[in-house]
Amino acid sequence: MSRIPPHIIDEIMQTARVEEVIGEFVQLKRSGSNLKGLSPFTDEKTPSFVVSPAKQIFKCFSTGKGGTVVTFLMEKEHYSYPEALRWLADKYNIPIPEDRPATKEELEAISEKESLFIINDFANKHFVNNLHNTDEGKKIGLSYFLERGFRPEIIEKFQLGYSINKGDDFTALAQEKAYKKEYLEKVGLTKTKDERSFDFFRGRVMFPIHSISGRVLGFGGRTLFTDKKVAKYFNSPESLIYNKSEILYGLYYSKGDIIKYDRCFLCEGYTDVISMYQAGIQNVVSSSGTSLTKEQIRLVKRYTKNITILYDGDAAGIKASFRGIDLILQEGLNVQVVLFPEGEDPDSFSKAVSSSELEKYINEQTQDFISFKAGILLEDGNEDPLKRSELIKDIVHSVSLIPDSITRNVYIQSISKQFSINEQILNSELIRLRKGLLSKKFNTKEFYDIPIKREDVKPIEKESKELNQRLEDVERDLIRILILYGKMEVTPPKHIAVSNEEQKDISAAEYIIHNLLEDEHTFINPIYARIHNTIAEALGDNSFLLPSHFLKLEDQEVVKFVSSIDLDTHEISKNWRDKYGIHTNTEKDKLYDAVTKAVINFKLAKIEHRLSQIFEAKQKDQDHESLMALLSEEKELLGYRLTFNRMLGRD
Repeated sequence: MSRIPPHIIDEIMQTARVEEVIGEFVQLKRSGSNLKGLSPFTDEKTPSFVVSPAKQIFKCFSTGKGGTVVTFLMEKEHYSYPEALRWLADKYNIPIPEDRPATKEELEAISEKESLFIINDFANKHFVNNLHNTDEGKKIGLSYFLERGFRPEIIEKFQLGYSINKGDDFTALAQEKAYKKEYLEKVGLTKTKDERSFDFFRGRVMFPIHSISGRVLGFGGRTLFTDKKVAKYFNSPESLIYNKSEILYGLYYSKGDIIKYDRCFLCEGYTDVISMYQAGIQNVVSSSGTSLTKEQIRLVKRYTKNITILYDGDAAGIKASFRGIDLILQEGLNVQVVLFPEGEDPDSFSKAVSSSELEKYINEQTQDFISFKAGILLEDGNEDPLKRSELIKDIVHSVSLIPDSITRNVYIQSISKQFSINEQILNSELIRLRKGLLSKKFNTKEFYDIPIKREDVKPIEKESKELNQRLEDVERDLIRILILYGKMEVTPPKHIAVSNEEQKDISAAEYIIHNLLEDEHTFINPIYARIHNTIAEALGDNSFLLPSHFLKLEDQEVVKFVSSIDLDTHEISKNWRDKYGIHTNTEKDKLYDAVTKAVINFKLAKIEHRLSQIFEAKQKDQDHESLMALLSEEKELLGYRLTFNRMLGRD
């Protein structure tokens, strides 16, 4: 692919809004001047994911990830840097100069994971083209979708397609385009038997399965033949890019409405989602015919805590799905249920009634899981005391899974009223079940296999570790000051006597760079070294770099670091000074002290590090000349160390 010109990158970075993009993946709520939400990178109960619209950066405090909107897409969707920029350009309608086709050599150089994404994208476009532009596709595939009641714009939106009913129609074309057969097989588009390759989905209508950002992860293919020996649906196998337990069909299209209405409708199949969406209920997803998983529930949890499960009238299937309700409760979400009339499912019912009738039915038929379970399980034996007892125990067990104690208590009160049973008895059963759950959780090998601290570590190894950590800390602090305050002037306080040279106006960046060059000090951390060199080069051209400069770089390690220190910077409210007359001294107000101390601490850490190396070298066999050189260097460094410690008031 052709390289994106720098001026286009600047336009993309200036146009893209980090809160808008991340808002498509995470439910964000206002928290002061920032936005907060649950981390999309880990499972957490308390929001620690912060987005700063003012600074156009994010920080995940539970994982340490942070950066710009580009960094987010690279971390979340595993995009390369150019791909993240192209995704943003597409979202914000920023034209990029036309790409040239990738050569065979370039395709082979792309990582395996990226290759699988590219192949799925190629396949998706091929299937869509088959549906609309081939005789077989129009006659069989398109006719099927139209007969099912899907409007043309919905067919186009969900990128529905058709795989030609010919042995290797797709496989032959893909290999002709230089796609590796190995990768075609890994994503499940091609199968090989007895050295003969053929299309896995041949003769099927195709449902592409998208990631949250719209990348094609896999496919579902439905046969249009009535042969009972042929499986009705084929799905892509799991691969590097597709894990069905972590994917919800339709989430790419529905996430905006899920956030908007703070509610997610959950159904079973592809056509259920498409039909509901077409009927105007667009905050809907599907588990794609598989049993609901914790990972899928946590995916919904990023956008809302309210799930409504849409069931068809199959009682046997409903009973089998009770486990899904328990999983939802266990993850701390609120669960409600809608049961469609017997013989109807979300797909058929949404087509049988008007949009307003569908919405009215859902609103009127929504019930909590207690009423739902009771209605299903007591259907045939309402007066049987033993059956009622087992039902109540079953419902209390579901309540025991809820992590929040107040929510559990509310449900216990509801069960007590609904079944006319003493609340204290229910609480006793709840306590018993909770104890069992906690015991099961902690009575595990993993819980008790806590690593024992090694006490036999050599003192010198411990000391070396501490010195390395101190050096890391002081390097970070110095680079932090260099980035945040590099352009600001450092003026010594009046009571400090300085030379004529130091009395000249000098920036923090010039002061730091000059001091490090003077003693030929370099940074051990490669990220800090790159930042230092970039700033030093800019100073050589008489220019100062602001933090925003680093946020536009392709070097994402630098971007993450700069975002981290920028988001950790706290501004004192103007009200403290203007309204309340409260004055505080910030690091910025005492910049001379901060800069000089940071430089001295950096030099001290370098000295300590070198002294440690000399100490280790002296323990080894040394010729007389080498030993004398080490002793001479050690004496000089000890003198510097004493001077610097006195400057810091550490006599």
